[in-house]
Amino acid sequence: MKFVRRNRMQETVELNITAFMNLMVILVPFLLITAVFSRMTVLDLTLPSLDAAANDDSDKAFFLQLTVRKDQYYFQDGRSGLPLKVVTRSESDPNWNEFDAFIKKVKFKFPESVNANLLIDKDISYRTMIQVMDHVKSYSDVVAATLETYELFPNVSIGDAPQVAQADDSTEQATPPTGVTP
Repeated sequence: MKFVRRNRMQETVELNITAFMNLMVILVPFLLITAVFSRMTVLDLTLPSLDAAANDDSDKAFFLQLTVRKDQYYFQDGRSGLPLKVVTRSESDPNWNEFDAFIKKVKFKFPESVNANLLIDKDISYRTMIQVMDHVKSYSDVVAATLETYELFPNVSIGDAPQVAQADDSTEQATPPTGVTP
């Protein structure tokens, strides 16, 4: 019997990737179309400069100062410190109608003013702070079947609200901070 020696060399087999490439051509655009891209919004804040107080006409200029607390919005004149209005609020009912009505009145009375200081209490959420900033900067109104946006106080500065002393039921008075005389 004769054994036939077969050639041990095998031919290289070529991979057929045509089907895989067709899948990628279809899959990549589909994934790009259906992907949810995050959108980041940037809010511009103006920080007061050191020489702004010296250059400002403090008698003529008006800026709105708004203190946001857990239960109220406290509007006051930033130059003189005179209280303007207190609007009650709660987490479930932020009372935006009264807030917007008053801030529009202030803008109507001082149309040249563009500055506002927001003093935010430490218990206020970030979402509430952004909503207050949006309501202070502008408002939208329907005019002739189009939605128009009007500027109120676009230059917003943010700070911490001063702490309010909590009165307790005892007759003891709270001790003043060091360096402050009663």
